[in-house]
Amino acid sequence: MNPHDIDELKAEFDKFAREQCTSEDGSCDTQGQDPDRGDETDDEPVPAFVDDLADKLLAPSKSGIYLSRIDIKRVAEAIDESLPIKERKKMIKALFRHTTSRDYLRRAFDEFNKHINGRILIYRELSDAFPASKGIFDTNISKAEKIQKMFEQIVLDFEEIDPTAEPMPI
Repeated sequence: MNPHDIDELKAEFDKFAREQCTSEDGSCDTQGQDPDRGDETDDEPVPAFVDDLADKLLAPSKSGIYLSRIDIKRVAEAIDESLPIKERKKMIKALFRHTTSRDYLRRAFDEFNKHINGRILIYRELSDAFPASKGIFDTNISKAEKIQKMFEQIVLDFEEIDPTAEPMPI
């Protein structure tokens, strides 16, 4: 590539950037514009189990799998929820923020289990194809199965909230 071509490309980009600036002073300061910044709903309280769940589920070193933003969105869509694509932890919090029933938890965790089982199947196929790596895949499979057991424990421990119940009688 010719260095002259790069200079022309830079000049064309600079011209485009100057024309597209929306600030009054002509500077294109994009600092402070975080697409994952969120809004007030991100600061709403969540049930106690959500932070621990997000920490364990979203860390591949703890769960043995990686759940992408699209995976979390697909889980939400499968249980008739609508989630904007944000940071993964914020998506998990939004998914479980208004949890009031075991049925909702069970449906959500069943969908997560489908994704986890898909990863486990892939790990088993890879461990068969590459026997030297079987130990690594077996470790990830056991971590994923441990997360699935944690889902069951959360469902069993969850106390349903009756929306008609008065929190404090007056």
